[in-house]
Amino acid sequence: MTVMTQSDIPKRLLGRTGFEATVLGFGAMEIRGSEHHHNGRPIEPGQADKILNLLLDEGINYVDTSIDYGDSEESIGKFIARRRDEYFLATKCGCWVGEAPEGTPAGKRPPHVFTRQNIVNGVDQSLRRLKTDHLDLIQFHQSPSLEELGAEDAIEVLKELQDLGKVRFLGSSSILPDIVDHIDLGAFDVLQIPYSALEREHEEVIAAAHAAGIGVVIRGGVAKGDLGREPVWKRYEEAGLDELADGASRAEFMLRFTISHPGMTTTIVGTMNPDHLIENVASVRKGPLPADIYTETKRRLSTL
Repeated sequence: MTVMTQSDIPKRLLGRTGFEATVLGFGAMEIRGSEHHHNGRPIEPGQADKILNLLLDEGINYVDTSIDYGDSEESIGKFIARRRDEYFLATKCGCWVGEAPEGTPAGKRPPHVFTRQNIVNGVDQSLRRLKTDHLDLIQFHQSPSLEELGAEDAIEVLKELQDLGKVRFLGSSSILPDIVDHIDLGAFDVLQIPYSALEREHEEVIAAAHAAGIGVVIRGGVAKGDLGREPVWKRYEEAGLDELADGASRAEFMLRFTISHPGMTTTIVGTMNPDHLIENVASVRKGPLPADIYTETKRRLSTL
């Protein structure tokens, strides 16, 4: 059982897992690097070490990664495996394990495959890379359909790995329309769902997952971290949200909006910049937006 240190970051119960996660988690895709990942940015020596240990020092206790995220799993294993009792560790499966199949376009990831062998190989590889004897959460990646999950009984494969003690809880990184089926299955302890003030398509299914006793992990809680995205950020301006932010940065306002959703547990935000991480921690320590501001924000966005 993972033992957590004390933190003044607010915590919420991660569904039926019984684990209290800090409302701000860390999305480790940002430390994937560029050498083994087509979309990754170069990482300077010591940069991954610094950010991973800083997030734990700041009290964040939820770390999310994936086989697909380049050097991410190996960096976590190298730099913070010695602090394994301080964080809840989530990774993903279904990602292709091994050499890319023939015909895969250069610079593109191979397709996700939810076969028994690929899932087992992926979990075993993650355990080695992360230098741990168990994963707190294993999640199907890329929102597989019921047909994909049923082809080789993928959920039963995860349950077998659970019985072996390799994984503790089962989850899926899901989107509409498949997420409705994923909630109804009753097999998942946690669902990872995209959501922000500017991308609210999953607002109702977050509430539905929470009502079903499922822990909800939000990704993209600061509009995927890209303050220059169009037309997403144009909606922020059209709704006049800077006026409601009352001097707060856009990143702070967005984070506090995300944690204002009563159905979410934690939002995973990635960064390689220590200053940004500390700013994010300071933002969530302020808690959710005031109820009147939260209501008015949703009203303005709904009229666009």
